[in-house]
Amino acid sequence: MKTLPELRIALIGGGNMGRGLVGGLLARGLPASHITVADINLAGLQVIANDYGVQITTDNSAAVAAADVVVMAVKPQQMGAVLTALHDALAAAAPVLVSVAAGLRVADLARWSPAGIAIVRAMPNRPALISAGASGLYADATVSAAQRALAELVLQATGVTVWVDRESDLDLVTALSGSGPAYFFLLAELMAEAAVARGLPADTARVLAAQTLAGAGQLVAAEATPDLARMRAEVTSPGGTTAAALAAFAAQGLGANVTAAMDAAAQRSRELADLFGAG
Repeated sequence: MKTLPELRIALIGGGNMGRGLVGGLLARGLPASHITVADINLAGLQVIANDYGVQITTDNSAAVAAADVVVMAVKPQQMGAVLTALHDALAAAAPVLVSVAAGLRVADLARWSPAGIAIVRAMPNRPALISAGASGLYADATVSAAQRALAELVLQATGVTVWVDRESDLDLVTALSGSGPAYFFLLAELMAEAAVARGLPADTARVLAAQTLAGAGQLVAAEATPDLARMRAEVTSPGGTTAAALAAFAAQGLGANVTAAMDAAAQRSRELADLFGAG
């Protein structure tokens, strides 16, 4: 199997996720000349070329021609048309096809792709833009271990990667890590608002809430195998202020609310898969 610096990567779609992946790949040693970004937005492509020095094109088929891995980073509702137009180029190049589009199952992607193409689904999250992401990966039994390893090598440029055994588990990954950053942002936002409502200056509250969020994340990231329950207990002195706050959370049903939110996100992921896959 090729090492990362030997790979040639085509990114179909030059949006935020594409840019995040480019930055991560370059940081891990992939030469800029080995990355081609294709998009219909020429002005956006030029910005990417200026920022990163990678190859750019508005011709998706040209981008795919020599690629070992093709990352599909287009909107789910556009995927069918884009993949169908790429049929011949994908058949000739036979790359590993990685989709980071939410709500499209392997069966949908295969229906629009050449027979026998290796397809890997990835569910990254927004911290992938700074190589601090968490991505869930899935591939069916037709994808070889070597092909899985190639896809993982590419996605590791955005952060942590984990494989799931069932495609349906990606709906739970979506609810947990895909949508998860927004949950933490909301909690920090609400904490700041509560402090402001009780007299703390707004700028002070926002700085403290944001840095508390960032610092807590760094503490978790510093551990090879984080034990979240233990870490919570370590900052919760019996009878102290943190214990009082956590007791209030429990009394207001925080656990049930989180479960309901996760269920809602997973259900919406399934609904979107049905909607986009029918396109």
